[in-house]
Amino acid sequence: MSRDATEHDPLLQATILADERRTKGKIENTRIGPLELSRSTRYGILAGIWTATFVSALNQTLVPTMIPSISSEFKKSNQASWLGTSYLLATCTFTPLYGRLSNVLGRRGANQTALLFCGLGVLMCGLSTNMYMLIAARFLAGMGGGGLFTTSSIIVGDMYSMRSRGLTQGVQSIFNGLGLGFGGPLGGIITDWLGWRWAFLIQMPLFLISYILTSHNLDYVTEGKGKTAKEVLKRIDYGGSLSLLMTVGALLLFLSAKYNESLPWSHPYVVACLASSGIFAFAFLLWEFFVAPEPVLAPHLLKQKIPVLIGMSNFLVALCNFTVMYYFPMWFQTVMKTKASVAGLHLLPNSISMSTGSLFAGMMMHATGRYKTINLIFGAFPFLGACLIYLIHKDSGPIQSWFSIIPLGFGNGVVLQTMLIALLVHIPENQMAVGTGFSQLFRGVGQVGGVAISSAIFQSNLETQLRRRIHTPDSEDLIRKIRQSFRLVDALPPDLQNIANDSYRVSLKSVFLFAAISTLLSYLVRLPVPDKILEHTPKRPRRATDAGVPSEVSHSSISVEANVDDDQTNNSERNPPRRRLSTYEPNDAVMDLESDIVGGCARPTT
Repeated sequence: MSRDATEHDPLLQATILADERRTKGKIENTRIGPLELSRSTRYGILAGIWTATFVSALNQTLVPTMIPSISSEFKKSNQASWLGTSYLLATCTFTPLYGRLSNVLGRRGANQTALLFCGLGVLMCGLSTNMYMLIAARFLAGMGGGGLFTTSSIIVGDMYSMRSRGLTQGVQSIFNGLGLGFGGPLGGIITDWLGWRWAFLIQMPLFLISYILTSHNLDYVTEGKGKTAKEVLKRIDYGGSLSLLMTVGALLLFLSAKYNESLPWSHPYVVACLASSGIFAFAFLLWEFFVAPEPVLAPHLLKQKIPVLIGMSNFLVALCNFTVMYYFPMWFQTVMKTKASVAGLHLLPNSISMSTGSLFAGMMMHATGRYKTINLIFGAFPFLGACLIYLIHKDSGPIQSWFSIIPLGFGNGVVLQTMLIALLVHIPENQMAVGTGFSQLFRGVGQVGGVAISSAIFQSNLETQLRRRIHTPDSEDLIRKIRQSFRLVDALPPDLQNIANDSYRVSLKSVFLFAAISTLLSYLVRLPVPDKILEHTPKRPRRATDAGVPSEVSHSSISVEANVDDDQTNNSERNPPRRRLSTYEPNDAVMDLESDIVGGCARPTT
């Protein structure tokens, strides 16, 4: 009986063994597993999922530099902030589902479902005829955008060992970072050149390329049992997803009403939004802990120290990242008086350094098998970068203007990469898909919070500064117009221009201070996360024919002692467990990585 190749086998011998496995799979007319894929197939899968990852990241930062043009066309400047928050709200709400969908629909099914939602939403953005349609289209795109990142992480986890996974996901982070970095300048350049609609429509060929590559290559198998379509639908946590959506949505409405619209605390709309957010949050927790059979939040992970600390770190890192990404370009547009496309380019060093940091972290983990030390050292860089951004001023030279953001991006790239690996090595392998979704949930909430909370801080401070400085008879109307559009500032008399510019400068400083505090807290939260040696050779689950028990149980996190006699062993050899495809197939072949003893949400069953 042939054994699996390991790192210590000669390269030629390992190649021969891999060829034998692929040949055997063809003879048996079955698809091979993720660890037996040929190099060309593996690269085809990576090209497909990483193309989609790039597009998803691009859409997170595409809108800010396009908002003036969109607002001018639809005459809805007071609703423009929802173009960013609607996408991030959908990403936050639906991202956790893709850990579950990857288990019940299969890797290809889940990835292409996310691709469909994102692509259709982006197409509708380009064809929108009013602001409401555009906001809805952004929400639809966000429903798939977060899933593209989650499913790609899960697929990489299938194909690589824990130690090699860090390096591979570091390369993935390059595409994610490039998308985040090019979103702002690309949106500004295409808007100036062809119009804002083409910034969306020009992405459609990339969606098609990703679909073709995954359809052709993402076709490996994993062990397990099939599920019917009815069982698949039952496993989606509809109540948890809806209550989470209502919780975050009501909170965004409260922040917008109280700070963007300046409604008083006693206003019924403000009270209703805040109360609704609290009620839905309570309902979400009750549902997840006591009602949902397979919760999206994974309450078992929520009771463990390491996943909670990593989730908090992801939340605070995302809070800082999106605060800076949405307001750093505004500094150059309002205070430095640069064009929108040039202002967006100031985010490019951040994306390049973040990608470099992720790749560096992956290489270091691959070489050393450790993640704690590099996290302690380079995890302090984001706080340094945030402080440098806070210290920027109107007369800052090109070095500080362009390069102060680099430590922030590099350090956060290291942090996100090492914390993902830290989470995966502290949970059982059969929970990795949902564990990845659990991690992305906190990151998604942080992204929404970064835009919404920083917007509330900015608008509140801007109103205070303007009221303190402007005392003309028409001050109320003037203050309202300045808050809604900074383009108005250039048309004001010189004295009012100076007042408006100083108000924007002070308000943006308060936002950068918020980002610095967030990243400092994230560093402190990560300190208790312990180190752990990373395996270089993938842990291959024992087949049911080796243990005489179903494969879902044989590699479960729960210790199972099976005393199997010869008759049982012979019987399992005659009737091997059915293999489930990682693609969406008919009802009798739907992939399911869930354990019958511990669900993918890590809730023990009775």
